[in-house]
Amino acid sequence: MKQQKGFTLIELVVVIAILGILAAVALPRFINVTDDAHESAIRGAGGALASAVLLVRSQWEVNRGKGIATPNVNVQGFGAGNVDVNAAGWPVGISDGATLGSAGDCVDLWNNLLQGSAPRVAIAAGTDIDYVASLAGQVCTFTYQAQGTNDTIVYNAADGTVVTNYIAP
Repeated sequence: MKQQKGFTLIELVVVIAILGILAAVALPRFINVTDDAHESAIRGAGGALASAVLLVRSQWEVNRGKGIATPNVNVQGFGAGNVDVNAAGWPVGISDGATLGSAGDCVDLWNNLLQGSAPRVAIAAGTDIDYVASLAGQVCTFTYQAQGTNDTIVYNAADGTVVTNYIAP
């Protein structure tokens, strides 16, 4: 008589039970991966914007120290050399202004401060837009579009602060 090779019914039931227990423990951890990815995207973009704002301010200080005649317009030494700053040295756009004048200035700031593969921003929502920009006074608000509209990056041109607001769903 030949011996049969394979698993017994009990062995299969035990393996299925173990896989079920592992799935029950691991699955909740993987469900929140999307939320974690959105949070990381927002916090990463906010951190990049904050760093870029400080780099512009630093270059402005260097230019003032060198005695450049018009340090507030087209800050030399940063990016394409087209970023303008206010009297305190904080970025306000690229249109030779001393203040933020429209949400379009916020978009221009984003695109010229965050160079390269920056998230896409516009003044109106769209299918390929990551953030929608709005302006209130001298405060640009960039609202994340991929997950509701409660997640924002707020840039205050009066004092250079960048605040990232992520609200977990």
